[in-house]
Amino acid sequence: MALTNNQHVLDWVKEMEGLMTPDKTIWIDGSEGQLRALREEAFKTGEMTELNQEKLPGCVLHHTAKNDVARVEGRTFICTKNKEDAGVINNWMDPEEMKAKLVPMYTGCMKGRTMYVIPYCMGPIGSPFSKVGIEVTDSIYVVLNMDIMTRIGVKALRQLGDSNDFVRGQHAKADINEENRYIVQFPEENAIWSINSGYGGNVLLGKKCFALRIASYQGMKEGWMAEHMLILGIECPNGETKYITAAFPSACGKTNLAMLIPPEVYAKQGYKVWTVGDDIAWMHIGEDGRLYAINPENGFFGVAPGTNEKSNPNALHTTMKGTIFTNVAHNLADNTVWWEGLDKNPPEDAQEWTGIPVNGKEYVANGGKLAHPNSRFTAPAENCPCLSKEFNNPMGVPVTAMVFGGRRAKTAPLVYQSFSWEHGVYVGSAMASETTAAATGAVGVVRRDPMAMRPFCGYNMGDYFGHWLEMGKKLGDKAPKIFHVNWFRTDDNGHFIWPGFGDNMRVLMWMLDRCEGKVDAVETPIGYVPKAEDINIEGLSDITLDVLKGLLEIDNDLWLEDVKGVEELYDQIGERVPAELRKQLADLRARLSK
Repeated sequence: MALTNNQHVLDWVKEMEGLMTPDKTIWIDGSEGQLRALREEAFKTGEMTELNQEKLPGCVLHHTAKNDVARVEGRTFICTKNKEDAGVINNWMDPEEMKAKLVPMYTGCMKGRTMYVIPYCMGPIGSPFSKVGIEVTDSIYVVLNMDIMTRIGVKALRQLGDSNDFVRGQHAKADINEENRYIVQFPEENAIWSINSGYGGNVLLGKKCFALRIASYQGMKEGWMAEHMLILGIECPNGETKYITAAFPSACGKTNLAMLIPPEVYAKQGYKVWTVGDDIAWMHIGEDGRLYAINPENGFFGVAPGTNEKSNPNALHTTMKGTIFTNVAHNLADNTVWWEGLDKNPPEDAQEWTGIPVNGKEYVANGGKLAHPNSRFTAPAENCPCLSKEFNNPMGVPVTAMVFGGRRAKTAPLVYQSFSWEHGVYVGSAMASETTAAATGAVGVVRRDPMAMRPFCGYNMGDYFGHWLEMGKKLGDKAPKIFHVNWFRTDDNGHFIWPGFGDNMRVLMWMLDRCEGKVDAVETPIGYVPKAEDINIEGLSDITLDVLKGLLEIDNDLWLEDVKGVEELYDQIGERVPAELRKQLADLRARLSK
């Protein structure tokens, strides 16, 4: 039975039923009773496995198809009427041509199956900045993930009211055929079409599809920002909390930074770190003219491998109840889960992520990996030991500093500050990092990833840079300060020099000191670099003042090389790159060449 009288919603769902002809339609109301019944059904069909309820209460295990384990950028499209509006960074097809291709695939694809209608809200219920989507799907896995990642059911429909302003998301597993896998955004129509995938990033349409690709376009049109950024708060001993947003490409330690535990030198003074979000920030200009951020999500979709008691205890503890594990190994001895980096004791009696039983150490999949390198946990935010009390604040939190970062072995120093908002937009646009397993393709190649939005910008990247510059004009002197970090500098043997993890807070504290005008900095061709003595290294045995100075050094030749890479990116994006950024690039080259 439909849960709403909103005629726009009812008409669209009816259209979806006519297209995909499911045997029955179930509206997801968000009640625990309904969700429990769906879990039980998934256990019966084998779609999911219930784990040890004493050790992992409410936790389940799911395996995707072997050909369906990551986002597929080559199969992800932005369909706008004019090709230029999607830009060259995105795959584009004419919307009508794409629909002509996909409609036959959707036609009758849910025969013999159930269609689930999931109303969901991105952002806190009651927030003027939240937005509603409806996703139809034939996957219980999607329903249960969306319950964790968003606010689903009747409350989302109440937020929508009679409005037609909702994102229409249609997902069908069809037959999980790689050749016919498409994840398509129609930003001008507020619509997302996903078919032939069952993997999270391709099918949880509230996540990257809506919260970044569609929302970035909405933000450009409506005067706000949707960014691939974590949001964290640092609470000082006096009780005041300052908020930082930060953008990193996948697997650069974003979740670790969002949930960092202060090192002893700060903990004993009474500093605390609070997590508002680990992946996406929607930012609006508040009544006081400052920038405010909300986390549109309600859970964490984290990479499991490498998450452990040392690297990220808060993330690990967040996964201990009510979590969906995807493509990790199944420890049959006690019906729990395991992944590389969890501990040093891989289970003897286990199933690897493909479901193949293994005995001892002879694993078949992924070069001897029990869990897939991009295996995931979907965990409720409310489980997080360091969740900010502002998490559900409908107005968001004020942003003091913005950070860009990536993996660079040699080029970028540990930290530097941009000269201005405009220069900061240049710094974000020039971001580069070494690729990881979160996206399909080669690993370890340096690729340009402006603002960590390359795979997620729902319109022309040049226009996107322009929107950043516009936001800076509106913010004026109330704009957050912009910084760049690189935790990943290596020595001659390829070992990381900076300890990372909780010790990254030492760098964040320098940023906050800069924002408050408490410390000076050294002006270099690339930006303001700290004086080594202004970064607190108390308690770090391996980091001396000299080592720190080395981490802050600028090699002009490497940077001039880097400038060429940025120029190539700008030339690729084309004539919509704002003149201001071309000027920033030329000015940087001139400073480096002096």
